[in-house]
Amino acid sequence: MRGLFTAGILDVLMENNVTFDKAAGVSAGAVFGCNFKSHQIGRAIRYNKNYASEWRYKSYRSLFLTGDLYGADFCYRTLPEELDIFDADTFEKDPLEFYAVATDVDTGKAVYKKLSTGRGDDLEWMRASASMPVASRVVTINGQHLLDGGITDSIPLEFLEKQGCTRNLVILTQPLTYTKHQYKAFGAIKTVLHKHPTLVNALRERPAMYNAQTAYVKVREAEGSAFVLRPPEALNVSPLEKNPDELQRVYDTGRKLAEEKLQEIIEFLG
Repeated sequence: MRGLFTAGILDVLMENNVTFDKAAGVSAGAVFGCNFKSHQIGRAIRYNKNYASEWRYKSYRSLFLTGDLYGADFCYRTLPEELDIFDADTFEKDPLEFYAVATDVDTGKAVYKKLSTGRGDDLEWMRASASMPVASRVVTINGQHLLDGGITDSIPLEFLEKQGCTRNLVILTQPLTYTKHQYKAFGAIKTVLHKHPTLVNALRERPAMYNAQTAYVKVREAEGSAFVLRPPEALNVSPLEKNPDELQRVYDTGRKLAEEKLQEIIEFLG
């Protein structure tokens, strides 16, 4: 739900016709960021507020009954196809190259998938990118076993630089002073995932990876090749938050920051 901070920023950018050549979304950054390519201002905050209390969307009941904390059928079929329709036609026509980042369970490495149609496997790649270990089933696409991209590449700045992007807007959902530490329940996680040793190792290394990435972002920011948007303080929102006012608060925090920094962003992008 910290991703609603990102959604608020992206809506302000859309409202002001700010565009990009390429984008990469990880986890919530993929499932909310796709609305940037489909030009659907307000969709992410709208459906989250409307369905925050729907157990099929996110709940321990869903985890117990389906194996997914965020219900796969509801989130990636019912919601985008029936309840708050995802504009796949616009997504496909827009020239932005949009990548979802996931983790290959068998290799413990990050994988990057360019999403072109907004349908079918594209939705499954978004699901994979946001499928947290233990709280989600492994997502299988064409024989590849996938989970949350944040395990192996939380901030894919270097990936986009390798794609030729020389000016990058980086949206983080943690404040400047945040440092990631090892999961308190890592022992239990290791036990649950014992059949996937490479994934366990990636989870063990995740804090070091994440902290190295935030350090790299700061270097690029100081050099002037990255413009970074971070919340001014911890967002303090639960992954299972059901209060629409709390969701709106996180979204509005992103909007406020984007509005304050809009002219600087436009000048940075040239």
